[in-house]
Amino acid sequence: MEAEISRSGAEPPESRFQRGTNQSGMRDFNERLVLSLVRRSGSLAKTDIARMTGLSAQTVSVIMRELEEEGLLLRGQPIRGKIGQPSVPMSLNPDGAYFLGLKIGRRSAELVLIDFVGAVRAMLQFSYRYPTPRETVDFVTRGMEQIRSTLTGRQDKRISGMGIAMPFELWNWAETAGAPSSVMDEWRHRDIRAEIQAKCPFPVYLQNDASSACGAELVFGRGTIPRDFIYFYLGAFAGGGVVLNGSLHVGPSGNAGALGSMPVPGPEGRPTQLIDIASIAILEKALNARGIEASHLWTSPQDWGDVGPDLDEWIAAAGTALAYAIVAASSVLDFEAAVIDGWMPEAVRSRLVASVREALAKIDVEGLHLPEVREGTVGRHARALGAASLPLSDRFLIGTGAPMKSA
Repeated sequence: MEAEISRSGAEPPESRFQRGTNQSGMRDFNERLVLSLVRRSGSLAKTDIARMTGLSAQTVSVIMRELEEEGLLLRGQPIRGKIGQPSVPMSLNPDGAYFLGLKIGRRSAELVLIDFVGAVRAMLQFSYRYPTPRETVDFVTRGMEQIRSTLTGRQDKRISGMGIAMPFELWNWAETAGAPSSVMDEWRHRDIRAEIQAKCPFPVYLQNDASSACGAELVFGRGTIPRDFIYFYLGAFAGGGVVLNGSLHVGPSGNAGALGSMPVPGPEGRPTQLIDIASIAILEKALNARGIEASHLWTSPQDWGDVGPDLDEWIAAAGTALAYAIVAASSVLDFEAAVIDGWMPEAVRSRLVASVREALAKIDVEGLHLPEVREGTVGRHARALGAASLPLSDRFLIGTGAPMKSA
């Protein structure tokens, strides 16, 4: 089991969430509001929640009692020493619900099971040269059987859904991924969500992979989570997401925050797209051109070893491209932060963020307020964890975005 992903942030929860309502017919919203507050704060007493939400003490008592009976909240030890009744903190029950997440990438697939607090209970990985629908469905089928076999009957019944994070229009990346067009074109004619839904007794959701990674930072990120931030995830190809007013903004087509397509200065000053400079596939291509086998970039994201000068050149170029992308985005929206994460070792991520900051200092940004550039806190598995957060957000939280869901 990996360490718990979710952490309580320093920002006061009452500044991040909407007010509750004591009117009838709003039970579901109020329950989500309470669970969202408890998730962000770690644990809260009834009096705290009543103060933060504006709900009556009686309404809060009813909600928390029902959530406890449903197995979603755990009662802590009473805190004495104050006037009146002792305060009883309530926290999320890790076994209250489980969620599966599937990341379909251009070089690998991941299947993860997380519990109600975001701790990883199981994770499987499948590496390939390029993805095919048949192999992907087979991987998911075998993986779900393997993971679910480790659960008790009660735990299995508490799987609340599966999320799928994958690049939209995957067939358009055949040439860049080095895959046969005929194979990649199969994705055009397959409804992968429907195929996987047919094998699941719980709902299946779908979202763009980079948006899902952004959602993981929003739901599971450590420390203070900004209300408005732009997010970059560098995998085989660069992508990203946008969070506005504490919610993931995906737009009507689900493709908002397609930052990989953002124009940036390229070689000799000619414009190109961010994806053509900051993607890890560009680093792989440079290594292969010098006869260096680069599969470890995908199979060992925790440690790339001594990559050499090609890594230095890629970090410098990617840092400059990301800096221009941040400046361009800041001329449209006022972001508090620019968050950078990816399928890479933490040391490489730190160097990349430093490169971005250095490049920003050389760009004319008169008239703009630049966001704080910071490292992501979820890490290389952000896309898979973001996928798992889709059913969590849809069923139990407020204000985290609207994934596409199976009927």
